[in-house]
Amino acid sequence: MFWPEELGRVFYGSFTMPASDLLRRSVVKAVTYRIVVMILDFITIYLFTGKVRVALGFMLASNVYTTLAYFGHERLWSRIKWGMGEAA
Repeated sequence: MFWPEELGRVFYGSFTMPASDLLRRSVVKAVTYRIVVMILDFITIYLFTGKVRVALGFMLASNVYTTLAYFGHERLWSRIKWGMGEAA
């Protein structure tokens, strides 16, 4: 697979961020992502069933465990340096 080192520099360059900001960023990204997915879940299940209660139940249940999974996945990837390029 082709991965030019310049690509990592374009996105990250020498920019650094304190660990607390990285954690805060991960939390905000997880929350905003889940809001979008919750809306999509509700619409999809409602279109299939025509029942608001079923759509709400599915939306709430699925978003509890998937939010935690996304947050964990995001934090894991924040520790992986592959594809980030070198700091200038």
